[in-house]
Amino acid sequence: MRISTRGDYACRALVSLALHAEEPGPISVRDIATRTALPQPYLEQILLALKGAGLVKSKRGVGGGYTLARPPDKILLSEILSAVDGPISLGDFGEPHRNGACDHEGQCVLLAIWHSVGDHMRDHLANFTLGSVLAAARGESPWPDDASGAKTPATRSP
Repeated sequence: MRISTRGDYACRALVSLALHAEEPGPISVRDIATRTALPQPYLEQILLALKGAGLVKSKRGVGGGYTLARPPDKILLSEILSAVDGPISLGDFGEPHRNGACDHEGQCVLLAIWHSVGDHMRDHLANFTLGSVLAAARGESPWPDDASGAKTPATRSP
């Protein structure tokens, strides 16, 4: 699976909102764009999609901007990605035939594997909330290990 730029930007924008949630009033798109170094026009489109998914609330006019619609611990990374990119999957390959009914030289076995891997990705991403990302970003909890097993900079020993 590859996280799209849109999905990455959506997650970064919501992390920024969560990091600044204690500030009074909504946070402007310009402030989010500046803090995250994201392009403001693209960010506006992403925030509209997140609003449509019920992940953020907006206020228009002077002093307007965005706030999280729920506490960070109640927002899953998988929800953020699905809001801007659609369902999390390896691809749209259709459903495999069952019980040996496949006559396409093992295609159905591969389809079953792709579906299984998609399920694992969704389950794994559902283990991370915006709150857990926020805690790691603040240094309040360890960062997840990377694929090589090495610790991220926040948890490496000198």
